[in-house]
Amino acid sequence: MDGFIEWLEQVNEKDSRVRAVLRQSLSFEPGGYIPAICYVEPFLKGEEKYWQRRILYLVAGLWAMHWRQDRSGIPISIGKACAMHQKDTKSSSTENRFIALLDSDNDQLPHRLRQMISLLKKQHIDFKSLLKGLLRWQDERKRVQQAWARDYYQNL
Repeated sequence: MDGFIEWLEQVNEKDSRVRAVLRQSLSFEPGGYIPAICYVEPFLKGEEKYWQRRILYLVAGLWAMHWRQDRSGIPISIGKACAMHQKDTKSSSTENRFIALLDSDNDQLPHRLRQMISLLKKQHIDFKSLLKGLLRWQDERKRVQQAWARDYYQNL
């Protein structure tokens, strides 16, 4: 799914309404908000993989929710962003939320990820990396979750 975030940025340059529609789509099951279809499906080009489609809609909504005009700085991984948030806020709940996110099943993931991204407003999140990880979320060995956890604890 290389190029998806760039695709969203291009669509956003032409029509800034895209962010409002994709943010609104987070209130529905991924792919369940009809107005968002025109912004995601052209990138999919007929792919019929359920998990891939679901994740693209989710990431599109999260990207729109987190988007800001000033995107200076180097994008960072979700694990590092959570560690930085915990350091900045001294909040003990960040770690608990992060662990709950890592332990999310397919149904819990959209809700918990949306909550986490909301907390990380000040962090410049690497949505390309987030998308790649989420596409491999269902790996039985939980390699993505382990990598995120290592990234989190190494950056505390």
